Amino acid sequence: MLLQNAKIILSQDITLQGSVLIEQGFITRIVPDTEVENLKAARVFDLNGASLQAGFIDIHNHGAVGADVNTASAEDLCKVSAFLASKGVTAWLPTLVPDSDENYRNVIDSIDELMEIQTNEPIAQVLGVHYEGVFANEKMCGALRPEFFKTFKNGDEIGRIPKLKNLNAIHLTTLAPEIEGGIELVKELKKQSWIVSIGHTKADFQTLESAFNAGASHVTHLFNAMTGVHHREIGVAGWALTKDEISCEIIADGVHVAPPMLKFAYKNKPAEKLTLVSDSIAPTGLGDGNFEMWNEKITVINGKTQNERGSIAGSVITMLDAVKMMLSLGFSESEVSQMASANPARLLGIEKTYGTLEVGKRADLIALDDAGNVRFSMIGGKVAFNNFI
Repeated sequence: MLLQNAKIILSQDITLQGSVLIEQGFITRIVPDTEVENLKAARVFDLNGASLQAGFIDIHNHGAVGADVNTASAEDLCKVSAFLASKGVTAWLPTLVPDSDENYRNVIDSIDELMEIQTNEPIAQVLGVHYEGVFANEKMCGALRPEFFKTFKNGDEIGRIPKLKNLNAIHLTTLAPEIEGGIELVKELKKQSWIVSIGHTKADFQTLESAFNAGASHVTHLFNAMTGVHHREIGVAGWALTKDEISCEIIADGVHVAPPMLKFAYKNKPAEKLTLVSDSIAPTGLGDGNFEMWNEKITVINGKTQNERGSIAGSVITMLDAVKMMLSLGFSESEVSQMASANPARLLGIEKTYGTLEVGKRADLIALDDAGNVRFSMIGGKVAFNNFI
């Protein structure tokens, strides 16, 4: 398959007007327009000058189009994956809020089921699971339900959290390192190959340093559900911004984080350490209204969520909305592609195959028009969405 007449977004602000050859689900050639006559393919797609880039990877997503990850069947997750593919996401981590052990087992079974059958389907690929806030600070619970929170005393708590059967599945968890046994918890999770992210936390500087030294490598939704910067206490947000080795995810919806703070974050983190996420919930894609989820009523008004306790309850944006926000703030296409694709791939340890448009990598590609809308998406070399027809 040949994708031609595209503005190809490569790394480090390098673009190329040219074509990309796809064979057996992988990128095999990238050539300028002057050499396109040398490429032969059974199918040719003219992208009409659209920006061709690596697909987005959403590492923090609670659901969409009415499907809530915490209660989802494999069919529900497949529905979300198809919706995400139309919005530029080619891979994602279903994200769970604290819940009962039984519900966790049910959802993990659903994710396992989808991972067994998704490979040949042109839908956003589920890469694993993200447990958000099982081990969180009750004073920073946000929309999470503290009745399900756990501490770490003897290791049994980890054993009760089901893992996916798929050997390639990624396991990421968000935790507060100041909880009882928190640093030992980080060490144990790291030993079991989990990616450990710090969030829903009031941890002080020394505890954060200890968590980093124990293996924590990421910070969940920067600025939200954490202490801010103070001139006598750097806070979790300040530590995250000044600890170059730590990567941070951020919700670029203009609600969780004001646009000037999005610029502030980018100026204070190395470019390869800031990742866009949606933090989307089930009502995403359904518009405003009242919704029942997580055993409470959640309202969506003008694109802003709120639960009955008055807290923001996730977002109703997609990664595409976050990308459009960053583009509107003046970031270049390659900078935004790095935040939406390359950086999450690096965090998840899959950068050899995902995250950038390069020869030898998976053909998980999207094409955006001048307005930032998805016109075409491809997953594993198969067309998932085509708006050029």
